[in-house]
Amino acid sequence: MRIAMAAIPCFLGLFGLAGSATAEEIPDQQIVRLPVNNDPTISLRVWFKVGSQDDPPGKPGLAALTAAMLTEASTRQNSYEQILQKLFPLAATYSASTSVEMTVIFGRVHKDNLAAYYPLLRDALLAPAFKQEDLDRLKKETLNYLQNILRYASDEELGKAVLLNEIFAGTPYGHLTSGTIESVQAITLDDLQQFYREHYTRENLVIGIAGGYDDSLLRRLRSDLAGLPAGKPATGSRGSEGDSPRPTFGRCPAATTPVVVTGSMAPRKSGPSPGLKVTIVEKEASATAISVGFPIDVLRGANDWYPLAVANSWFGQHRNSSSHLYQVIREQRGLNYGDYSYIEHFPHAGMALVPPTNEGRRRQIFEIWIRPVPNEARHFALRAALRELHHLVDQGMTDAQCMLTRDFLSKFVLHYAPTTMMRLGYALDDRFYDIPGSHLEIFRNRMHTVTREEINAAVKKHLQYENMHIVLVTKDAESLKRALVEDLPSPITYPTPKPEAVLEKDQQISRFPLKIKVEDVKIISVTELFVK
Repeated sequence: MRIAMAAIPCFLGLFGLAGSATAEEIPDQQIVRLPVNNDPTISLRVWFKVGSQDDPPGKPGLAALTAAMLTEASTRQNSYEQILQKLFPLAATYSASTSVEMTVIFGRVHKDNLAAYYPLLRDALLAPAFKQEDLDRLKKETLNYLQNILRYASDEELGKAVLLNEIFAGTPYGHLTSGTIESVQAITLDDLQQFYREHYTRENLVIGIAGGYDDSLLRRLRSDLAGLPAGKPATGSRGSEGDSPRPTFGRCPAATTPVVVTGSMAPRKSGPSPGLKVTIVEKEASATAISVGFPIDVLRGANDWYPLAVANSWFGQHRNSSSHLYQVIREQRGLNYGDYSYIEHFPHAGMALVPPTNEGRRRQIFEIWIRPVPNEARHFALRAALRELHHLVDQGMTDAQCMLTRDFLSKFVLHYAPTTMMRLGYALDDRFYDIPGSHLEIFRNRMHTVTREEINAAVKKHLQYENMHIVLVTKDAESLKRALVEDLPSPITYPTPKPEAVLEKDQQISRFPLKIKVEDVKIISVTELFVK
C-alpha cells in the first residue's frame, strides 16, 4: 500500500557526521553490510522484527499504522510538511514496508546529500511526534483503501486478499496488514505509542547498509539507534538470529500444514473437513477474478525449495508467457490476460515483474492466480487450472521440461536484484530465513545441478489438489454456486475457430469433476468485507 524508493552516501567527515562510537552501540550480529565502492548512493534498510501478526487482539492494522506514523508523519523536530519540503531538493525519501513478520524502514540517497538527509531519517526512527492530525490523515487513507480501493479498484487484488484471509483464518496471519475498518477506526495515539515502545527496541532490529558508504556512517547509525529502548517484545521476535524464541505452530484450517502462531492469538481448535472450500465475493463485476491456494511448509533456503521453484516456473512463472498455465488458458483459448502460480506470497503482483523483498513469512502459500475471465467462462477456467494442477502433481515434469526451465531460471534469477537496494533487501531476507550465504547465488547454482527426480519429488511432497481454498470475485453468485456444487458441465464457445485438439480437450475440461460440497461454498457481499 505504501511504496517508495530513495538513496544515501558517505564522506561523512566532510559534513560533520563522523564521530567516535558511544560506549553502547548496535552489535555486529545485528548488522548486514553490502559495500559497493563504485556506487555513489547509499541504501539503508532498518528491519524491525515485528509485523501484522503482532497486532494485539482487536487492533488489526496497528503494526502497519505505527510504521506509517514513523515515515509519513511528523517528528518532534519537523512537521510532516517541513520534512517533505526538506526531502524534495535532495531527490530522496524514506518509507516503510510492513508485512506479517517484518517491518522495514528504508531509504536511499546520493552521498552528496547525506548531511541534510541523515538527521531526517534518524529523527523518524528515534523521535516520532505521534500527532493526532497525522494519525487522522493516515487513518483516513487506510480506511479509503479498505472501503474503496481494495473493494472496487482491482478485483484481482481483492480476490488475493480474501484468499489469504480464508487460508489463515483464526491465526495471526488471518487479517490484512492494513487491518479492518472497525479496528483502524478504534486505534488511538496511546495504542501507537505503546506498540512503538514495545517493538521498536534496539534488540529487535537489524541494520542493513549498502552502496558507497564508509565506516563513519555505520558507526553513527549503530550509535544513534542504540538510543532506542532496550528489551524484546513479550511475544518474542520472529527473526532467525538464534537469540529469539522460535514461533510455535498450530493447524491451519482447511489445510494439512501448520501455520505460525505467536503471542496470545491462537488458531481455532479444529478446522473444517478436508476438501475444496469456496468463497464467492458477490459484486457487479464484468469479469471474474479467481485465486486458488493453500499453505505449504517449504521455505526459501530449504533443499526442496529450489526444485519446487523449477516446477512452479514451468507451471505458472509470473509474467512468463511460455509457462504452462499461460499457454493453456491465455495463449490457446484467449480467455484472459495471464495465468500464474507462486510458491511464496507475492503482494502487488499486478505491478511487479520479480518477487518483492522483505516479505518474509514462516508459513508460505502455493497460489494460482487466474486473471479475470469472462463471467460465462469462469467455471471452465477454474476447471482448466485445477485440471492442470492435478496433472502436475500426478504426472510430474518431463526431462525436456525440467532442462528447459532450469536453463531459463539460471539466467532469469539475475533479474531478481539488479539494484543495490534490491540486493540489500535479499541480504536481509537471507538473515530472516537463516540462509548461509546468498539465496540468489544458491538459486542460480542449484539450477545447474537439480534433477528431474528431485523436482517431481518436491512436487509430490509439497503440492496437492485435495484441500485448498478458492475465491471468485463475480456477479450472479448463486448461479455459480449451483454450478459448482452440482458439478454441472461448463461448455465454452469462442468467437473465432480453434484447433481440433483444443476443442477435444475442452470437452474433458468442461466435465472435469471438482467435487465441491454445498456446505463448503459461502457467498459474501463485497460490502461486508474487511469490516471487523
